[in-house]
Amino acid sequence: MNIQLEKMKQKEEYERRKKMAEEKHKEWVQKKREEERRERERKLSQEMAEKATRELERMQIQEKAEAKYKEWLEKKRAEEAEKKNKEKEKEKARAAELQKKKARAEQIFEEWLQNARNKPRPAFSGYAFPYGNSAGVYFCHTYVGT
Repeated sequence: MNIQLEKMKQKEEYERRKKMAEEKHKEWVQKKREEERRERERKLSQEMAEKATRELERMQIQEKAEAKYKEWLEKKRAEEAEKKNKEKEKEKARAAELQKKKARAEQIFEEWLQNARNKPRPAFSGYAFPYGNSAGVYFCHTYVGT
């Protein structure tokens, strides 16, 4: 009996150790799974943070680009407006110059017309000799030989 009792004690001890080992193993597996879960969550949150940072940077770059484009567009429009204004000014100057020339020409013409009316006409010096010159009609009496 003593041997049986000792075998039983050994068996109980073995069962108790086995049970403890299984419990420790279960605890270790549970801790390991918990650590892995935490690590996955940490990595996921880190990736999300990095993704949010990249998205924020991309949005900032896009905003800067849009601001530069708007500035450039405003500058271009201002240049175009200035160019149109200069063209209009040149056109006005050309029109004013043309009007001035036209008025001057009309004034000179009027002066010439007044002077031409008041100018005495030379008297005819004879038939076929207007203003003392031969009119191209040659008679034998008017031909001068050399």
